[in-house]
Amino acid sequence: MHKFLKSIGYGKITSEKIWNHYLKETEKTYTHHELVALDREIDFCEYRRECGTGIGISVCGDMDESDHFERQYYYPYFTGSGISSCAEVTIERRMDREAYIGICEDSRIGITLIFHLQNTAEYLIEKQAGKIQFDSESITLAGLCNEGTVLLPVMKNKEQKEQIKKESRDRKILLSAARSGDQAAMETLTLDDMDTYSKVSRRLITEDIFSIVDTYFMPYGVECDRYSILGEIISIEMIENKDTKEPLYIMRLDVNELPFDICVPKKSVIGEPEAGRRFKGDIWLQGKINF
Repeated sequence: MHKFLKSIGYGKITSEKIWNHYLKETEKTYTHHELVALDREIDFCEYRRECGTGIGISVCGDMDESDHFERQYYYPYFTGSGISSCAEVTIERRMDREAYIGICEDSRIGITLIFHLQNTAEYLIEKQAGKIQFDSESITLAGLCNEGTVLLPVMKNKEQKEQIKKESRDRKILLSAARSGDQAAMETLTLDDMDTYSKVSRRLITEDIFSIVDTYFMPYGVECDRYSILGEIISIEMIENKDTKEPLYIMRLDVNELPFDICVPKKSVIGEPEAGRRFKGDIWLQGKINF
């Protein structure tokens, strides 16, 4: 069973037999259906069944000439809101199935963002039509999270906030120059990182790490699209899984100035989330290209 089914409220289902029955029902009582020709004999087929606002199960596979559907894989999805990034995106197909990952170089994060592509069928249609222009498309990111912790914010005065914004702008310029091959920018970034490491090491003697680090976005585990995050909560709302009646938090976060939504079960969150506080957790990153 998929590890992140818990994120959208299916944590109580632990039997493979029950879940396979549910997936077969999804193929019959779907709320959304996509069909894209791959070759003369096989079509890519996707069934989606919503179980709440913006959440649901996607079942993908092959449809042959006799309209026989063969399931390849399934995954829980959560569609975020707004625009997370306008940076250039590269799309790569997974080796084992007709699924795709997006690779995004956003200077605000400082690392390469890799996410599971949600709108595979739409991507295939655009690709076959030859209309894709990745340097002009925006992406909407979303995260599925099984559990997390709410932390209090780091207190900063007006001058400190302005200084942080200035340093962030300067770092973006340096990162952009370094990616273009500027040797001086690379050296400056290396020296800045060494200086930051030295300052943090000294402060850790007397301070807690989460009073020093405001937000972070780091790869987590062996899967390329999983991350450990700490971000400021911008807004929060509650939704319910229609099947299990389990309440879920939808939080909009600001992580290193990158805005996106996450979905996490209410019962698995330690602390009371409110705008201005911070959320810490491990997520599976998904994304949709806005063609």
